[in-house]
Amino acid sequence: MVKIQGRIGEQLCFFLLCVIFAPILLSGCGHHGGGSLAKSTLEEANDLFNQGCYQASLDKYAQSAARNPTKGDLILFEMGIIYSYPKNKQKDYQKALECFQKLIKDYSGSEYRQNSEMMIFSLTNVALKDQTIATQQSQIKTLRQEVASKENEIDALQKKVEALEKRVFAYALRKGSADRIVIEKKARRLQLLAKGEVLKTYKIALGGNPIGPKEREGDSKTPEGTYVIDARNKNSRYHRSLHISYPNEKDRKRAEELGVSPGGDIMIHGIKKGFSWVGDAHTAIDWTQGCIAVTDEEIEEISELTPNGTIVEIRP
Repeated sequence: MVKIQGRIGEQLCFFLLCVIFAPILLSGCGHHGGGSLAKSTLEEANDLFNQGCYQASLDKYAQSAARNPTKGDLILFEMGIIYSYPKNKQKDYQKALECFQKLIKDYSGSEYRQNSEMMIFSLTNVALKDQTIATQQSQIKTLRQEVASKENEIDALQKKVEALEKRVFAYALRKGSADRIVIEKKARRLQLLAKGEVLKTYKIALGGNPIGPKEREGDSKTPEGTYVIDARNKNSRYHRSLHISYPNEKDRKRAEELGVSPGGDIMIHGIKKGFSWVGDAHTAIDWTQGCIAVTDEEIEEISELTPNGTIVEIRP
């Protein structure tokens, strides 16, 4: 019998390997007896297998079968092993099954019958698993294609939204102004509105102690309430700034009840001079003393669209 160590490989579990290989190892190469020509052909087939020439090995086994039919069960078993061998890139589970099935049918008393039955069981399971994997891979591929398609649709819609926003903003610039600024502290968002329509939205940074309304000077809180833009500075230390009319009457009354100064000097402004390169990244933290901060480019846009007297609504 030729050496078939490792041919079953990944296809069988440990106990199956033991069942198949134990009698082979005990019997040595005696199975190849029966004529020098047959023995030579079988050895050539085995050598080709060991060299990784799997198709040539199969062809040689087929020649040997024609010349020595008494070794038919051995040859069928060997060919079944080669057809199912994991390293055989042209492995064919169906042909392997046909070899083992023919062995069982034609050689009922063969010493390879039981092992062939176990190989059929194992290969059937492997084939089912491969089919399941192939189906799942196909499903994954389809889902990925659907995701890519949706992403393309989202990108297209995003571009349409951006184009529309630019048109609305350009229209607002031609019209001359916004009539309201809405600041939502929790969302860290500033919106410019004209007649109830949002013209543009900006990300913002707030005071370092952002939760709750401003109560006193130095508490680093951003106010909450309704105010107006009452002054502006084009040469601010923060590029440009729009002064908000804090404190209003409600703010003063609260501070008076607490016996403290309400503070003031609350603005919408850009980045501190020398740090404009930070850009959008400034919104990663709340870094002001209670003001509302945007980028330098954004404060220029906001300043152009909001004359003095523009209402500023600051929500929690």
